[in-house]
Amino acid sequence: MEANFVSAVVLLLLVCDPFGNVPIFISALRDVPSERRRRIILRECLIAFAVLTVFVFIGRPFLDLLDLSELSLQIGGAVVLMLVAIRMVFPSPEGVYGQPPGGEPFIVPLAVPALAGPSALATVLLLVSRDPQRTWAWVAAIAVVMAVSAVILAFAERLQHWLGERVTVAFERLMGLVLAAIAVELMLRGIKTFVAQL
Repeated sequence: MEANFVSAVVLLLLVCDPFGNVPIFISALRDVPSERRRRIILRECLIAFAVLTVFVFIGRPFLDLLDLSELSLQIGGAVVLMLVAIRMVFPSPEGVYGQPPGGEPFIVPLAVPALAGPSALATVLLLVSRDPQRTWAWVAAIAVVMAVSAVILAFAERLQHWLGERVTVAFERLMGLVLAAIAVELMLRGIKTFVAQL
């Protein structure tokens, strides 16, 4: 395996953050029958893979068509992350992403934005713009990351059982604080870049 491929896998793993998404998946799948949870996790990982792969091929033309810059994608992603972080720190009966209790999540919030969020889309766009000749290597890197994510998230229920409900809730709120900090950092970088361009 080439170093660029390995570094792309590591970078995408850090951005998609399957371990950090464990509390989100547990929260979103809490009211889903246990026998369906792994199927839903696999489906959502496949959808996230499809979204990121499509963005490999049409991400740049799509942004150009809408006349959007990477800067706007970064600031928009920061706003979305902040809203998610607030709901994680101050939970509501509707859940982190506002899904009705008892409902089965589909695409939102698990595939998008939990796995294939704005930061993952921006990372894919960065990889492709840096080396457009290695398109299929980036697709393979996304496939590896989604396979690893599926395995980790399939054991989310066992992690919850092992850690307990209170520790899981505390971890979810801690991750909310971390997400808030990441959102602020993305926003500050975006503002700094925007001011420098004036």
